[in-house]
Amino acid sequence: MVDYIYAFDVSKGKATQVLYKNNKCIEESDLEFTRKGFEALLQDIQRIPGQVTLAFETTGIYSKPLERFCQENHLTYHNLNPLEVYNRTNGLTLRRNKTDPADAHKLAQIMSIFNFQPSVMKDPLYEEMKRMNACYLEIQEAIDRLYVKFLEAIYLCFPGIEQAFSQLKNCFALTIIEKYPHPDYVLKVSRTVIKNFIKKSTAKNISKQRAFQKADQIIECAVDAYPSVSKDSFYCQVLSFYATQLKNLLNQKCSIQDKMITLSSQFDEFPIYSSVPGIGELSACQLIAELGDLSRFKNHKQLNAYVGIDIRRYQSGKYTGQDHINKRGNRKARKILYVIITNMIRAQRHAPNHIVEYYYTKKQPPFNKCHKVAVIACMNKLLKCLYALFNHHTKYDYELNASHRK
Repeated sequence: MVDYIYAFDVSKGKATQVLYKNNKCIEESDLEFTRKGFEALLQDIQRIPGQVTLAFETTGIYSKPLERFCQENHLTYHNLNPLEVYNRTNGLTLRRNKTDPADAHKLAQIMSIFNFQPSVMKDPLYEEMKRMNACYLEIQEAIDRLYVKFLEAIYLCFPGIEQAFSQLKNCFALTIIEKYPHPDYVLKVSRTVIKNFIKKSTAKNISKQRAFQKADQIIECAVDAYPSVSKDSFYCQVLSFYATQLKNLLNQKCSIQDKMITLSSQFDEFPIYSSVPGIGELSACQLIAELGDLSRFKNHKQLNAYVGIDIRRYQSGKYTGQDHINKRGNRKARKILYVIITNMIRAQRHAPNHIVEYYYTKKQPPFNKCHKVAVIACMNKLLKCLYALFNHHTKYDYELNASHRK
């Protein structure tokens, strides 16, 4: 048991702190998350003669300053899950007393009763990858939301223009629509002007003939189009604005993706994850970002719980509920794994993969599982596979796996 416990109830920019010695409070005060506040806290800790342990709940960005303070000063600290703290403190008293000082005292008390594992200092590279992936996913969500509005504006201003392009969600198509948001803008200029703008708008060195063909397709769409608004409508400016914003977001997305792939080359996991059929460079980067260092997990079951696909069972008396996954873990990791499994199923003809074989085993008798249940089972299988590959420092080998299953 430690001699002294510093417990913090963290809020925005400050925290209520209590100091306990042998399960007795000897000090209670407030801590401001400023340079002076942390310098004073460090001096107080250094003056304490015995071993000091710090404890606080994970509260998103609000607890980050305190976590950095502990890491920079090499202090023993416990960054606890709020759900675990709630379950532990729920039996301390029957009274419902919720205040910042009361929460700090309860946290100090359970630290004296239960044996929590100290938090391990995280590798800064993993934290950087996680921040990059979070930004990447935020940009992707912004693109998806804006694209819906963009399609609505196209329907009003230039219906049918999508037929001139293989897809609208690329910089070339967006540049053309940004320049010509209404068919009247296309019809009032010559075919040569459109051809020249097309050649200037693409990084590809397309021929003059190909540029004329694309110009003819755009003119044909403009001739057939019957927009809901005139070319002077404000909706046309909105469509150009959406096209500009989408271009910027797509460029930012590509930039972050390149940075993630460059940074991931420093991780030993990257070639291991990428060796699995169906996991590309970007998916491998996202797995590194969300799963982090797998060496901190004692077994694959802990990894499953971290992701949130461990089974939740409920039984009381004669009633037995249906099994579900907990969904208390990393939802971003679950989403990435779900996408990876579906990509594996789509691309199964390109490379043999025992995960896909396991999927069809679950779909057939005697299991007869539905698609989502089979995919979740494959996510469990994939995590177990990645965990084993990581611990043995080896790449995926289908033939070796097939021989083990015989």
